[in-house]
Amino acid sequence: MPLLPRTLPFLALGLALLVPAARAAEDALTTALRAADDERIAATIAADRTRLAAIYSDALHYAHSNGKVDTKASQIEGLATGPNRFESFTYSERTFTAAGPGVALMKGRVSAGLRNRASGQPSRMELSYLAVWRQEGGQWRFLAWQSCRLPEPTAPAR
Repeated sequence: MPLLPRTLPFLALGLALLVPAARAAEDALTTALRAADDERIAATIAADRTRLAAIYSDALHYAHSNGKVDTKASQIEGLATGPNRFESFTYSERTFTAAGPGVALMKGRVSAGLRNRASGQPSRMELSYLAVWRQEGGQWRFLAWQSCRLPEPTAPAR
C-alpha cells in the first residue's frame, strides 16, 4: 500500500488536535491582552502615574491623533497634569492579533470622553487606532500607539 493513503488518517488526526490547541492559545492571548488594556484604560482615567508606569514599556512611542509624539515620561505627565483628563473609553472595535513571539497588535475604533481641567467643558474624540503590545519580563507592556481622529458623524438629511 502506498505511504500517502496510510498516513492521511494520522495527518487528519494531528490537524484535528492542533486546531483546538491553537484556538485555546489564541483565546488565552486575547484574554491576557484585553486584561492588560483594560488596566491601561483604568490607569489612564485615574491618571495614576504608578499604574501607568507599570503598564507602559520604557520604550513607549505614543503618537497622538494631532501628530504630537510622547515618550513614556511625557505621556504619563500629560495624563496627570495636561489640559484634559480622560473620563471614558468606549470601544466599538478592539481586536488583537499575534504579530510574532511576544508581540501583539491591537486595532480598532474607540470613542474617548474628555473633560478640560480648567473649564470643566466635556468633549469627545472618535479615533481609529493601531497599538503594539510586547511581553517584557513576562508581562504585557504597552509599546506603541498611533491614532487618527475620525470625522464627526453628520446628521441624516431630512
